[in-house]
Amino acid sequence: MNILLLGSGGREHALAWKIKQSTFCDALFVAPGNAGTNALATNLPFEDDDFDAIKKACLQYQIKMVVVGPETPLVKGIVDFFEQDKELLSIPIIGPNRAAAQLEGSKDFSKQIMQQCHIPTAKYATFTAANFNDGITYLKTHPLPIVLKADGLAAGKGVLICTSTQEAIDEFTAMLQAGKFGAASTKVVVEEFLEGIELSVFIVTDGINYKMLPSAKDYKRIGIGDTGLNTGGMGAVSPVPFADDTFLKKVETQIVIPLLAGLQKNNITYKGFLFVGLMNRNGEPSVIEFNCRLGDPETEAIIPRLKTDIVTIFQAIATSKVGELKIEIIDETAVTIFLVSGGYPNEYKKGLPINNLMNVEGSLVFHAGTTLKDQQTVTQGGRVLAITSLGKSIPEAAEKSLAIAQQINYEGKYYRTDIGHDLI
Repeated sequence: MNILLLGSGGREHALAWKIKQSTFCDALFVAPGNAGTNALATNLPFEDDDFDAIKKACLQYQIKMVVVGPETPLVKGIVDFFEQDKELLSIPIIGPNRAAAQLEGSKDFSKQIMQQCHIPTAKYATFTAANFNDGITYLKTHPLPIVLKADGLAAGKGVLICTSTQEAIDEFTAMLQAGKFGAASTKVVVEEFLEGIELSVFIVTDGINYKMLPSAKDYKRIGIGDTGLNTGGMGAVSPVPFADDTFLKKVETQIVIPLLAGLQKNNITYKGFLFVGLMNRNGEPSVIEFNCRLGDPETEAIIPRLKTDIVTIFQAIATSKVGELKIEIIDETAVTIFLVSGGYPNEYKKGLPINNLMNVEGSLVFHAGTTLKDQQTVTQGGRVLAITSLGKSIPEAAEKSLAIAQQINYEGKYYRTDIGHDLI
C-alpha cells in the first residue's frame, strides 16, 4: 500500500526508516519531511497541518494509510477531518481524534481526567484572566518550587519551574496578561513540583485493548549533568533500568487501565500511540503529562529496538485488533545522542553544510533539523541529527553513538557526552 507520514523531525525519520522495511509498504510519502526522509521516501512540499493539501495528496498518490507523527495536526482534528470527508473516510489515519488528543492539547483537561480516574499525579489548580487575582493569592501560599504550565500547545516551551514566589508571580502574569505563550497560555495550570527520576512509557491502543512498548528516558537540559536551559531533548536511553516488571505493572494498573476506562466513560475512544510522561517517586509512578503521539527523541531510541513490522501495529490500531498484536522487542540497549546547532535553544545559524554523514557504520543517524541545498545536506533546525546505537549495555551503546557524534561535522556542532551516565 502507499503510505503518507506527516511530520519533519527525527521521530518521523525513525518512523519512515521502520515503515520502509515493512512488507506492506509499496511507496512512502512524507510531508514535509527532511533530508533524511528524502533518501527513503518522496517528500511532499506542504506542512503537516495543511488539511486541504493532505487530502489532495491522498487522492493524487492513492494513499491507503496516513500516519501522524507530531501533535499539532492531531490536536487540530486531522482524524475528525478524515472521518467527516466522504473521499477520505476509507483511508485509515493513525492517531487519536480531536477529543482524545486533548490529553496533550489541554493540560487542564488532562488533569481533570486524571482526577476523575484517581490517577497519581501532582496536585494542581487552573486559572484564567477571569480569576487572575485568585491565582496570585494561590501562588503566595504555594510551596516552592512552583510549576507553571501553559494549558495549550507551546512547542515544548510552555512548562516553567519557578524557584521563588516572585518569579512564579512574574511568569504567571506574563502568561495570562502578556500572552507569553500566545493562545496556549490563556489558561494556566499551577502544579506542585514532584521529586524523583523522570521516564517515559509508551502504549499502543485501540481504545479498549493496549500493548506496552519499551520504556525510555530523555534528557531535556542543554548542559552536562542536566544543567542549563530546557531543550526539545538532547538524547534518550531505552530501556530504563529501574523500570522493571514490578514498576511497569504499577503503570498499567494505576494509570493506563484507569485512563482508558475513564476516557470511555466520557465517550472518548483513544486510538493510536500514547506517551505517558512519568516521575518515579521511590518506586511509585506519578504522571507528569500525557502526549497523544510518540515522543522525540524517545522514538529514535525505541523504534530501532522494535522487531515487529510497524505497519502491522498501525493496522491493528485501525481495525481495533490491538489485543491480538504480538510485539517483539530486541533485547539490547539503545542510546540516542542529539547533535544540535551552536547557540540552541536560543538563536542559532541555519544552512550550515554537514560533513561525513555518508560514512556512518554500526549506528543509525536520524535527521531532525536538516534540508537539502544544492544536493548538500545542511542544518535547518536547532536539533539537527539523532545518532542511535544498540549495545549490550548503556556504556557500550553510548560509546558507539559518541564515536559517530565526533565523526560528523558542521560549524557550531554541540552535543552532550553524558547521556545515560546517570543510569549506569
